[in-house]
Amino acid sequence: MVLPLFLKSVHSCFRKTSQSIDTIAVVIKMNKKKRSAMILTIVTVSLCLVTWLSKPNTTNTIGSIVSGKTAVKEIYNVEKQNTIRKTLDEQIAQGSHSENNALMVYNPFGTNTLSMYTYFTTAQGAKISYTIHVEDDKIADFTRTLNSDYTRTHEYQLIGLIPDHENTITLHMEYEDGTNKDVTYTYTCGSLRGNESIQLEAKEGSSREELSDGLYVILGNDSDEDDFMYYYDNNGILRGEVPIEGYRSHRLLFANERMYYSISTNKMAEMDALGQITNVFDLGNYDLHHDYVFDDNGDMLILATDTTKDTVEDMIIRLDVSSGAVSQVVDMGDLFPTYKASVYDKDNDELDWTHLNTIQWMGDNEILVSSRETSTIVKITDIYGTPEIAYMMGEKTYWEDSDYADLLLDKANSFTSQTGQHSITYVEDDSLADGQYYLYMFNNNFGYSSTNTAYDWSQLNIPTEVKAEDAVSKYYKYLVDESKGTYELVDTFDVPYSPYVSSVQNIGGNTIVDSGMAFNFQEYDSDHTLIRSFTMEGEKYIYRVYKYTFDGFYFNQ
Repeated sequence: MVLPLFLKSVHSCFRKTSQSIDTIAVVIKMNKKKRSAMILTIVTVSLCLVTWLSKPNTTNTIGSIVSGKTAVKEIYNVEKQNTIRKTLDEQIAQGSHSENNALMVYNPFGTNTLSMYTYFTTAQGAKISYTIHVEDDKIADFTRTLNSDYTRTHEYQLIGLIPDHENTITLHMEYEDGTNKDVTYTYTCGSLRGNESIQLEAKEGSSREELSDGLYVILGNDSDEDDFMYYYDNNGILRGEVPIEGYRSHRLLFANERMYYSISTNKMAEMDALGQITNVFDLGNYDLHHDYVFDDNGDMLILATDTTKDTVEDMIIRLDVSSGAVSQVVDMGDLFPTYKASVYDKDNDELDWTHLNTIQWMGDNEILVSSRETSTIVKITDIYGTPEIAYMMGEKTYWEDSDYADLLLDKANSFTSQTGQHSITYVEDDSLADGQYYLYMFNNNFGYSSTNTAYDWSQLNIPTEVKAEDAVSKYYKYLVDESKGTYELVDTFDVPYSPYVSSVQNIGGNTIVDSGMAFNFQEYDSDHTLIRSFTMEGEKYIYRVYKYTFDGFYFNQ
């Protein structure tokens, strides 16, 4: 009875999806010594759902045609994710899966088009690494050590498959007794969901230093098509395509063996290292904008818009990831009442008077926020009690004759403060005195305020046009001394011009810069000499590029 049931299930899934039989069962080939083939059977309708979720523009289990967008929304359905997990568990229970007979299912949870779920056991404890190879001289091998110790049960998501290629996946076992073993499988990966480049255009700089470890994560390659996060390796090869419902992701956060990221204007997702969506948080009447961060209690602080009001991007809310409860923490209008009133326009039902674009947690219920519209950085204290402005960093001429001029820190040396800044990053350093910290950012070096049209930005001798000829943006690093009430520009260098969006990140001694409106991101060495730059196609801009090692999640060093 088993064989007829299997054939019936496969036929049903094949008929409903109108896909070739190899999208229903993952066909793998053992190494040449074995010269045998295995078909990882999918014997339930539930794994037909797995196949459906992993491909756009297919027929679902009730026969209606759904678009790629609709299919993505189905991916972020926790109940369906749990069903897929249950089906995988059933598959595990039905067979004996050693390293020579691993259960491998292509992208079962639908969360990474270039991934393979893998489960097997070993007779003794083993650490596992893997290599993905394709027969293409332009595509280097991808090798990573998986996040495991000497264990006998092995369950992973292998990322980094190359679309439209036969991928050779080699599992490398390092056993506790000191012996080693390689087992090789092959899998022909289908096409991408999106239209992004498999290999980015790369140009070498003059630095001979090594690139930092990790994957470049493209956060918001805004377009009118389906939306994704992309993972690219140091060679500019696509290693991950993560579909989201819409809008963009703003950064990745990691806690409790989970990864958190935004999937739409009002939803956050929680994903485990196998690619399963374990929770989706709905922000209710709030739309998130631009950034989020964990506090010391494990709650998430999110920059947001209260959709019931006529102002935008001026709220900070708290998401309790244990309960899903959402509450307002800071209304910037309460901190800047007279300034907000001075630029208020009753005919503008989406008044963007402050435009918060980054939030940084400092501890002790204190935060730093970046206001693009005012080109000012603000420290706020007692956010869970009675929030107050501690101080601000910005040009004095912008705030003169306001109620907030006395809150500005003094400059410890001569420079023009940041303008239109993005991606500010707070850095503690044990070598600094008490009350000191570093703060670095992408200084867009662009003067504009849509709501404060009276201010003359040209007095700062900075670009005031989106397409200013010969303009540059800048990397800025401040030393902030709270005891002296000063901030000092201690490091800067020119980067490709981007009047809006963009990001910077210091990692592994290098600096990664995304010049978003130039569709270009670069990595510089510690002397600010270019190591390598990458260019990708887009319709609007690359919102942010941050690099992540994924150590402790997918990988170990």
